[in-house]
Amino acid sequence: MREYFLKTNRIGFSKWSASDFDLAAQLWGDKEVTQFICASGTFTHQEIIDRLNTEIHNDEVFHIQYWPIFELTTGELIGCCGIRPFQMNPHSYELGSHLRKKFWGMGYASEAARAVINYSFDILKADKLYAGHHPQNKASEKLLLKLGFQYIGLNFYEPTGLYHPSYEIGVKV
Repeated sequence: MREYFLKTNRIGFSKWSASDFDLAAQLWGDKEVTQFICASGTFTHQEIIDRLNTEIHNDEVFHIQYWPIFELTTGELIGCCGIRPFQMNPHSYELGSHLRKKFWGMGYASEAARAVINYSFDILKADKLYAGHHPQNKASEKLLLKLGFQYIGLNFYEPTGLYHPSYEIGVKV
């Protein structure tokens, strides 16, 4: 049984560990998930290992990750949602999520992102959150606007080699 440090009505947030390669491969080994994350559209075996190690490192150093998220009723991996450091600003983070295709269009991305936003501002005392999306990923654009993010311009995203629309949201007063 996995431990969850954060829960919503349907989602449990856990932490990646070195023993989670099979889960990482289930998520980042799926080209439907990675099509907008990297230039090739797919992760190699080594890139999955590297991504998992990055998330573990972010937890060890910054106490944050793109945390693995699970369906509370079944324990099934939904994907990941969380934050990572943003330009080394101590109270600014970048929000992101990657969901397995079978969970698309079911409100999980919104539910998970809202929980991470609240956690970031209430627990971590973030000043701002940033987010971006692949220019062709209209679902992510729609989600970010629905969550209250404001468009701030285009930023070059090295893993895809493209300029991605970028957004920010600040502390709600």
